[in-house]
Amino acid sequence: MKRYFITGLLIWVPLGITLWVLDLLIGTMDQTLTVLPVNWQPEAWLGMRIPGLGVILTLLIIVLTGVFGANFFGQKIIDFWERQLIRIPVVKTIYGSVKQVSDTILSGSGHAFRKVLLVRYPHPEAWAVAFQTGTPARQISEMLPDEHVSIFIPTAPSPVNGFFFFVKKSEVIELDISVDDALKYIVSMGVVPPQPRRPNLVGRAQNE
Repeated sequence: MKRYFITGLLIWVPLGITLWVLDLLIGTMDQTLTVLPVNWQPEAWLGMRIPGLGVILTLLIIVLTGVFGANFFGQKIIDFWERQLIRIPVVKTIYGSVKQVSDTILSGSGHAFRKVLLVRYPHPEAWAVAFQTGTPARQISEMLPDEHVSIFIPTAPSPVNGFFFFVKKSEVIELDISVDDALKYIVSMGVVPPQPRRPNLVGRAQNE
């Protein structure tokens, strides 16, 4: 009986959480319909509420904003508004920090979370999965004796928190696994292993 109960939980818990997250996302994105005038809202001319229309509107706004911002004229207008925003003390701090992080992670030219690494943490006899976020800033790299990389070591099972370090490039091992697989591995606390691939040893950890 216990075995059947656990099997049922393994089936329903992931499904239930998935449906709950989707319902939360759809409900939140549906709120974008409130920006429309009352007479333009679907309920006014359909006579009923259709869940998900806000999702379509949100995606449409995002795509149109991207199209607008990708051309020269749109970029100039966005740059103008950004210059106005950074003149506001509190907004400057929040907007500037969020924009730097989003540009680094979402931009195709960014290098954040592009490489999955093995590093020695929290002591020389233990290894942890980490993500390379870049290289130290020039002011920092000039103070370091060897070539270093910037890494982020996420915590399990919540990878949104973690630790940020500079480590020697020669003491990390680059793994040939995707970031998605590495995140699944961390969230599951090792229960869901990444796809088996041949490790690519870019740097070899040195035993001291």
